[in-house]
Amino acid sequence: MITYNDIYEASRKERYSEQLQKLSKSFIIDVSNYLKEKKEIASKEDDVFSDVIIKTKKQLESAITSFKELIRRRKKKILDLVLIAAETGISKQDFDNMLQFEKDLFEELMKCMDLSEKKLNQILNGKEEHENEMIIFKTEVASFVDLTGEKLGPFQEGQIVNIPKEIAKILIDDGKAEVIAE
Repeated sequence: MITYNDIYEASRKERYSEQLQKLSKSFIIDVSNYLKEKKEIASKEDDVFSDVIIKTKKQLESAITSFKELIRRRKKKILDLVLIAAETGISKQDFDNMLQFEKDLFEELMKCMDLSEKKLNQILNGKEEHENEMIIFKTEVASFVDLTGEKLGPFQEGQIVNIPKEIAKILIDDGKAEVIAE
């Protein structure tokens, strides 16, 4: 069972260390159970002025504040690690100290960084990917709503338009249009 002191101590260690601190795999669940238990005690209406209830409410507020600070600091450290890892790689120790949801966050952020880096390199190398595609309609197409909610059309057979690639792909796959060679 976790205590207020455990939460406070974890927050304090995280504050004064540059590296992610090791937390037990069940830390978040333990904190959740602790907070639920304290909320139940603090919500009892038996004696609003009871010293135990007043102390529990203060402890609950402090525990929530400490936990939020702990998570905020850990997220900041993970963001820093993402920036470092994007340039150099990551220390195995730092990855080992992450909780599972933090590892998932790290992986998703790394994917975003990789994608951003690829787009930057494409632009720098003059291979910027065009967002639109020039197509010619093979049949009449009634008006429809695009992915952003804007109305497109109606379009006539033989009409040439420059539309978003996603929409062009759908129309081409349905045999209603074809790409005009650049």
